[in-house]
Amino acid sequence: MEPMVMKGIQLLLSLSILIVLHELGHFIPAKIFKTRVEKFFLFFDVKFALFKKKFGDTVYGIGWLPLGGYVKISGMIDESMDTEQMKQPAKPWEFRSKPAWQRLIIMLGGVTVNLILGFLIYMMILFVWGKNTLSNSELPMGMGVSPLAKEIGFQKGDQILLVDGQPLEVALDINKMLLIRSVETVEVERANGQKELIQIPKNFGDRMFSSGQMNVLYPRFPAVIDSVLPDQGAYKAGFNAGDQIIAANDQVIEDWQELSDFNNKNPSQEISYVVLREENRDTLNLVLDAQGKMGVFPGSNIKISTVELSLGESITEGFSYGYWTLYDYVAQFKYVFTKKGASQLGGFGAIGSLFPSTWDWRAFWASTAFISIILAFMNLLPIPALDGGHVMFLLYEMVSGKKPNDKFMEYAQMIGFFLLLALVIYANGNDLFRFLSN
Repeated sequence: MEPMVMKGIQLLLSLSILIVLHELGHFIPAKIFKTRVEKFFLFFDVKFALFKKKFGDTVYGIGWLPLGGYVKISGMIDESMDTEQMKQPAKPWEFRSKPAWQRLIIMLGGVTVNLILGFLIYMMILFVWGKNTLSNSELPMGMGVSPLAKEIGFQKGDQILLVDGQPLEVALDINKMLLIRSVETVEVERANGQKELIQIPKNFGDRMFSSGQMNVLYPRFPAVIDSVLPDQGAYKAGFNAGDQIIAANDQVIEDWQELSDFNNKNPSQEISYVVLREENRDTLNLVLDAQGKMGVFPGSNIKISTVELSLGESITEGFSYGYWTLYDYVAQFKYVFTKKGASQLGGFGAIGSLFPSTWDWRAFWASTAFISIILAFMNLLPIPALDGGHVMFLLYEMVSGKKPNDKFMEYAQMIGFFLLLALVIYANGNDLFRFLSN
């Protein structure tokens, strides 16, 4: 099966699970408070539905437009824009007849379910598959450093010991922490064995983002070829899988990044490479393509270890992982309001890219948990047409004792809907532009 098709299937399944459970978060408290729910739909049924059937007071169905889902609650101004119903006298079973605190619980139900679900999935993943770790012992060559990292004191070959006094279970998490967690100090061990404490500037995360150097520290590994693309330059020049490139035009090559940097600076040039092959040296000449590519895939000696966890440990570790996932997403949300951040917004294509090209249950559930937490946060934004918009108006009513009039709510709902529609079009337009550019 094609990788894009596989990603699409996983995306559709994941969103279906999350949408149904999110809407159940509204549906269940509505029923508890004896509020009539007229419709419960997976996807939108614009003009027609793929399937629908009525049980009791509620029509359950599947729409054809996979942009979300909804429950239509009687006596509520929502995306259905059923203004005729609102002109009639309020009925006891309608949303508008219920106390504000009950309406608040109904509106917060979907967000609550998505948040709890994300945490539970992370706990399940850790219990079933264990926790991944990557210690410094698995990175014997230490870290490579970008120019920005060099500016503040990092050096090639550094191994990360402590971040703000705490060890890292996965050494590669250092970039994420520097970008969005306001790290103050990083203790490193130099290639010569000496330990040093590096002070991190307060605005370093912003500098990483604006410069595009998102991975200022990266694992170093020898320039060993994993595989050679057939009929490409390296194949024709005689390169083999397992070859280690140790020099290029008399420049010593210590790791794969140094080789990539050298190649990128010499596109379309003929390069003389020295390779180590079964302890023998050989010299091979190759003309790089216009992008500075050789036609090979790199090998890596990075080995991720897995630690099994008990149920209790999985619950604790899963909660912590869910908390930091939410924290990191909220912290990086500020970049959306920059020109560069807005250009990186993605739609369904970006979300689909979270899933692997082959079926992997662990990866599927990890992506689903991440999307669930994102949906919880995004739905809580105080934008009319989102749950957060309804919550905002309900809180205003509870504090002021005054309920916004129906006409105002209708206009707010329309503005919020068109704002969200514009955002969806823009985000998916970015996906299309990136796809065509590549």
